[in-house]
Amino acid sequence: MESIEEHLSEHGVKPTAVRILVWKEIINHTETFTLVDIQEWMPQLDRSSIFRALRLFTEHHLLHEIDDGSGLQKYCVCRCENESHLNHIHFTCLQCGHTYCLVQYKIPLVEMPEGFEMEDAEYVVKGICPKCHNKR
Repeated sequence: MESIEEHLSEHGVKPTAVRILVWKEIINHTETFTLVDIQEWMPQLDRSSIFRALRLFTEHHLLHEIDDGSGLQKYCVCRCENESHLNHIHFTCLQCGHTYCLVQYKIPLVEMPEGFEMEDAEYVVKGICPKCHNKR
């Protein structure tokens, strides 16, 4: 297993102390998270340092950004199987607001018209999650 420093370096990210700390924290989370979540998990780090690390990780395809319509930018660790970084489907609960990574469900390939080149795709399904459904 490669070290965190090697993993970041392989993706073009200089492994600074803050980046290593942030990556160590987020790599263990299988669900989506926000900047506010990381601030709560890591109160010893300032908001701007965390934000810069998240931006850099996103630019280097270590994280995916998810716009689920909540107004909060959410992230998940990239676990893509290939270089195209076409992501998995996300599910946002309209009742509790939680966004789930459905890693077993891939975004379907969409054929683009001539002259169009897809660089990224997001697929967010909205509804009621099992926890909220069981509370009804």
